[in-house]
Amino acid sequence: MFYDIIKSFHLIAVISWMVGLLYLPRIYVYHNEKKAESESDKTFLIMEYKLYHYIMNPALIVTYVFGLILIYERQDFLNEFYFLIKISLVIILTIFHLYLYLLYKNFKKGYRVKSTKFYRFINEIPTILMIMIILLIFVKPDLYIS
Repeated sequence: MFYDIIKSFHLIAVISWMVGLLYLPRIYVYHNEKKAESESDKTFLIMEYKLYHYIMNPALIVTYVFGLILIYERQDFLNEFYFLIKISLVIILTIFHLYLYLLYKNFKKGYRVKSTKFYRFINEIPTILMIMIILLIFVKPDLYIS
């Protein structure tokens, strides 16, 4: 029962984290079209700051804490190749999370060096990674290194 409770909280944290990873790049799409120092620019900066610091960062931390507890409870997963791929994809999501903060810092400085098309493109990255992770977890494919 302990494992199922931890897994439930882990999933809740993952969903919260994913909401931010999916939404923040979408905000960047619209923010990029606004002039630096404008009222809408300031509003977007507040929205981005609060989303990143009040939702995404805590959700990331809770995701990792409960995920590590789950791994501790089921260390046999570390012998499964599909699970190691899943962990790698989560690390990539984490790097993406950190990259989103660098993009926020550029907006805060007033920089508009990326195109709106770029932000539309990166908006798809967490979706693709999420689909891959979910498929790995539920399908548990027999993957072998030859």
